[in-house]
Parts: sequence; C-alpha cells; structure tokens
Amino acid sequence: MPPQRRRRRSSRRSTPEVRNFFALDSPTLARAALAAYMTDQSVIDVEMAVARPRARRHAAPRIAAKEQTKAGRRARRVPPEARRQAILEAALTEFAERGFAAARLDDVAARAGVAKGTLYLYFEHKEALFEQLVHSAVSPVMDQFGKIAEAADLSPITALEAFFTLFQKEVLGTDRKLLLRLIIAEGARFPALAEIYYREVITRGLRLMRRLAEGARKQGAFATDATVRYPQLIVAPLILAVIWDSLFSRVHPLDVGGLLRAHREVLISKAQKAIS
Repeated sequence: MPPQRRRRRSSRRSTPEVRNFFALDSPTLARAALAAYMTDQSVIDVEMAVARPRARRHAAPRIAAKEQTKAGRRARRVPPEARRQAILEAALTEFAERGFAAARLDDVAARAGVAKGTLYLYFEHKEALFEQLVHSAVSPVMDQFGKIAEAADLSPITALEAFFTLFQKEVLGTDRKLLLRLIIAEGARFPALAEIYYREVITRGLRLMRRLAEGARKQGAFATDATVRYPQLIVAPLILAVIWDSLFSRVHPLDVGGLLRAHREVLISKAQKAIS
C-alpha cells in the first residue's frame, strides 16, 4: 500500500474570533454582517456630514479674501479722486435703497468695486461718509444758487424763475433728490444726519432765499414781506414736489412746472403781474 500522505497543516491558526464567527448560523451571520456594514456606513456618513460644513467654513474666508484682493487690484488701477467719487455714488445708492441704518459699509465698498479697507482710507465711519456725500452733491448746486441771487442784472422775479428751473434740473431731475428723501425719512431717527443737512444745505438755502425776498420786496415785486420773514415759503412747493414724487407719482404724477407757475402767481404783487 502506498504510504499515506500526511495532510499539511496550515501554519495559520484560526483565532477564537474567527472560529466563533464561522460557528454562527446563517441568520445570525447575516445580521452580524449587516450590522457591521451599517455601522461602517454610518461612520462614513457622519464623517462626511461633519466634513462638509467644515470645508465650507474654511473655504468661505478664502473666497472672501480672494474677492477683496480682486477689488483691491481694481481699486489700485483707478485714480484716487475717481475712486472716492465711486464710493460716494455707491453710498448714495445704498442709503437710498436700504436706509441709513441698514446700509453697510461692506456693501458700499462692494458696489464701488473697492476693498473695505480702501473705503476707510477715505471715510472714517458711516456718518463721515454721509457728510461728504451731502457736501459733494449739494455744494455745486448751492454755488449756482448763490450766483443767481447775487446777479445784479437779474430782476427778483427772473432770479426766482431761474432758481426754480435750476432746482427742477439739478435736484428733481437727478439722484440728489434721494438725499432729501433720506433726510425726510430718517432725520428724526438720526439727528446727526439732520444736523449735517441743515448745516450744509438749509442754512445756505434760507440765506439766499431771504436775500432774494428782500430784493423783491424793495422793488415791489412780492405782494407782502411774508417771504422775508419766512423764506421757507419760497421753497415750500419744491419740498412738496420731492415728497410727492416719492410717495404718489405712480398713481398721480405731479405737474411740477404748473405748480411752480401757480406758486409764482401767489408770490408776486398785482403791480408786478400787470408788468409781466
């Protein structure tokens, strides 16, 4: 008989855990495998759920930094005065759309195409930005009003009509009216803004209107001296026009030209009406 071959014993010995695993019956084995799979997959799901927000949190600052870097590069290519004007125009839009309280300097900088740090090089805070906005927008118009009031060759009535025409063109016909709307809407909540507007616009305007009214009264052009005592009466229909345009123009447009002609008829005297 041929010698029996000895069965090679595997050098690998089964561990107790492996022996126990293979000793399980089929249903128990299936449940164990499913539990192991679910446990592994649950861990993966949890890790992915934690990793995604963490990745987004880390990515957000990098994206914001890149955007600021791009804005800074664009700003460096723009002359300083043009950059300053772009910031002022962006501020006017933001203030008009959101109101002074809700407007953010980040949004102003983004709209102007500059980095937020660049904005602070020009304006220390939001109130300073508003003050410079009022000054830059109103000063050119006030200078023109002053020339009209001081023109010796203009009669008071001609000067009044020139003033009305200029206001229609340079205020009602431009974004400057948005500043007046903003003051009307938020001046009570932000007294500092109202004080800025009063100092830059109202005081100068009333002084010019009083001068015009005094000249008209001396020449007998105005019916009474009421406008000398209350020069606000001269500009009253202009303020009304701004408010009306803001609130009711969609449902009932106002004929501003007709309103100002009617106002002129109220102001001038009978003698002046006969001359004109």
